[in-house]
Amino acid sequence: MTRTLLYSIVFIEGFCSLGAEIIALRRLLPHVGSAIVVTAPTIGFFLLALALGYAAGAKVTTNYSAIVARNFLIAASLTGVGLAGASVDWMFAHLQPLWVAYLFFIGGVLSPIAWLLGQTVPLLSNLMNTKRTGEASGMALYWSTLGSFLGSLSLSLLVMQLMGVSAAVFACALGLIIGTVLLAWRNKQIIVLSLLSAVIAAGFNYRHPVTAATAYADYSVAPITLEGQKNPRALWINNSLASVLDDTEPANTTRYIQHLRHILLDDLGYQNKNILVLGAGGFTLSLNDPLNHYTYVDIDQAIREIAEKHFLHNAVRGEFIVDDARRFIATSERRFDAVVVDVFSSHTSIPSHLVTREFWASTRRVLKPDGVLLANLILDGKLETPYARNLLTTIDSIFGRCAVDVLHKSKTRSNVEVTCFASSQAGNTRIYEDEKNTADFDRLGE
Repeated sequence: MTRTLLYSIVFIEGFCSLGAEIIALRRLLPHVGSAIVVTAPTIGFFLLALALGYAAGAKVTTNYSAIVARNFLIAASLTGVGLAGASVDWMFAHLQPLWVAYLFFIGGVLSPIAWLLGQTVPLLSNLMNTKRTGEASGMALYWSTLGSFLGSLSLSLLVMQLMGVSAAVFACALGLIIGTVLLAWRNKQIIVLSLLSAVIAAGFNYRHPVTAATAYADYSVAPITLEGQKNPRALWINNSLASVLDDTEPANTTRYIQHLRHILLDDLGYQNKNILVLGAGGFTLSLNDPLNHYTYVDIDQAIREIAEKHFLHNAVRGEFIVDDARRFIATSERRFDAVVVDVFSSHTSIPSHLVTREFWASTRRVLKPDGVLLANLILDGKLETPYARNLLTTIDSIFGRCAVDVLHKSKTRSNVEVTCFASSQAGNTRIYEDEKNTADFDRLGE
């Protein structure tokens, strides 16, 4: 084997191994979210499998290129089928509870890919004609890591953004198949199996059963049945119901959107106001409101086109800015009459960096002195869980006492609407007791 061929194979290994890890994290997003308690174990298991692959490759004493070709072919099949959207959706739909599906995905798909590809560098290092062992291993690691670097950037910033996640899966599978052919181009059986693997990978990734899939989310628009509504449809983002709309005039939307709109337009009587909405969803808050100016901020640049084409069937009313919600409010010089926080990554999961005290302080920073914060949260209907109590306390620590409206009190999960005013201040509180009751004195200050 020539040095160029060896380095090319090692480059492909690095490109596709880290690519598989990135794709796996993205595939898990609609099902288990992107919290650190999900991403850290996933990366950890991947690295463990990679380390075990290094050790396994170091023990091999013969047939180096043939074993790498076999590993590439098996890894290509696992990537093309196991990382396909339909396959991952099936796992999480049929393997319950949730942690069983997660472990099956990690143990049956991602870790075997890492273990197989991890053997590449120690195996091919044996074939490198160098005077020093350090030179052989160093150059092999260089090309492998360079492949990982370029794979992480190209797949996440180019392929996923422009063509979708399924295209990234097929790109990884195809890369491994090309590596297999380069290693075993004289073996007709391997060539036939490689072509078959490519066809299967293409079939599994040709069409993911969603309306659109980007680097950030899976989007699906589907008709639903709601009594008294005309052609109602739902927008699902990462398997979570994000918005509902029908064709009546004015259009019917979800209950929480109607509640937010009631606060802004009826209770506060907003006209000619600037309203910032963090988390675009279906862009339904500004529907049928020509009196105010809305600015939507969302990290996914594709969400506007998806919503206009498949959900709204019309142009979005308002300005759209592509940015991370926290970064925008931390750097913006604009001030708004209202800030609406409606950010979720999956199911009921709010990104963890958007629940901290520092985040809520930044939302207050972009409010005008008489502005209002409206936050749509998904919490337990009785507000009994530590997460519900701690999140509400965190908001109160910045804004003082806020109004809390639970829209579905009898349900396990409910929309909880929090209303805070920039004019309020967090302060010390006291408990009224029979022995020392200052309620009458406190009322004098009202």
